[in-house]
Amino acid sequence: MTIYSAQHTLGTAAARIVPPSTQPQEVHLHNMSKSSNQFVHVGNQNITLSNSIHLDPGESRIINLQASQDLWGISDPSGIKVGVLAVRKD
Repeated sequence: MTIYSAQHTLGTAAARIVPPSTQPQEVHLHNMSKSSNQFVHVGNQNITLSNSIHLDPGESRIINLQASQDLWGISDPSGIKVGVLAVRKD
């Protein structure tokens, strides 16, 4: 088992927040903002505000990725930080 951790400052253009791995990953995400109406959206590389799920300010969520899948993010408004901890099951 290996662990990948990062903090990304997101904008309105899609940014890869979890790179693919050869093994499945359990991804823990946290919207680092504590201010209202500052959302982190996650999805695939074609992510938009209308085709993604979002994390409210201060919210954490766990997402499981299969081998070779990655995860992308954007924020609304621009400049929101997302914390990432990915447990790779190798």
